[in-house]
Amino acid sequence: MATDWSMEQLSLDFLRVCEAAAIASARTMGQGDRKFSDHVAVEAMREVMDTVNMCGRIVIGEGERDEAPMLYIGEEVGRGVKDGCPDGEIFPEVDIAVDPLEGTNLCALGANNAIAVLAAAERGGLLNAPDIYMDKIVVGPSSRGRININASVKENLQGIADGLGRDIDDLTVIVLDRSRHKALINEVRAAGARIRLISDGDLSAGISAAVAGTNIHALMGIGGAPEGVLTAAALKCLNGDMQARLVFDPERLGVDKDKVPPREEVLARLKEMGIEDPDKVYGVDDLAPGKKVIFAATGVTDGALLKGVRLFGSGKRTHSLVMTTESRHIRFIDTVHVEGGPDTVIRF
Repeated sequence: MATDWSMEQLSLDFLRVCEAAAIASARTMGQGDRKFSDHVAVEAMREVMDTVNMCGRIVIGEGERDEAPMLYIGEEVGRGVKDGCPDGEIFPEVDIAVDPLEGTNLCALGANNAIAVLAAAERGGLLNAPDIYMDKIVVGPSSRGRININASVKENLQGIADGLGRDIDDLTVIVLDRSRHKALINEVRAAGARIRLISDGDLSAGISAAVAGTNIHALMGIGGAPEGVLTAAALKCLNGDMQARLVFDPERLGVDKDKVPPREEVLARLKEMGIEDPDKVYGVDDLAPGKKVIFAATGVTDGALLKGVRLFGSGKRTHSLVMTTESRHIRFIDTVHVEGGPDTVIRF
């Protein structure tokens, strides 16, 4: 098996994987069945992933093997796995994090910012994050080194504003609209910054915070830990910054104790996954330590960064983002997938 590999071809293969998941879920858009939308995205992503020349391993997926029939944590994927990776074949060993449909509710309701996402790196290049909550601060390159998850909201906002050469009241912060964020929202507003509340999709929101021109200057609050790793992979390509910490305290989550697993159970699970310090503050390089990182995403519904899938009689049109740490290229790819014969009408 090859240990030295180029990311360029593999990134285009992963583009195909994300496009397939996005197209499949887009066909269910607005039908109100989020589980079905997610199911078809997973199936499509898995099918195309097995055509990629790699020996892949899912480190963040749809859950444990007993809970998820496809793309479960630890599942092996790719042509190299199917063919047994015989000696002499050039099949890179790759760790993969996926969210076949980030924003299942958004897709089911026909709302904005649903995307299909994949990140990959060499073995050990992505944190095997547990499916629990994570407190996050995400910013763009101008604010690198100016955030501290242990500091107050106002102190962090001042640091972000200083990095951008702005005042705090010029900032817009994205926060998930959850009851657990009531105090956070009040602190952001008291400091003078604006709030943009979102119902779902803190991964795409985090990417927006790292890109100039979106009028989003930070993401703050508690979301999923797996999404945190995917966000970190994107930030590594975008030169953004992030601090994060795992959260499993019911009081911080704003839920009753019986709504979350006991602390002892969570700690045991973390230890199994190689996480010894449950209170560790993670940076981008902790969440995505790989030297060769690929990030790909395709829009399912329209959003701040990506347009959604357009379906027409003889084909589809997709809008995707592909980045690697190797080339330092950030590619927005607009693809028309043509179906039919020579008389097919192509729509742009």
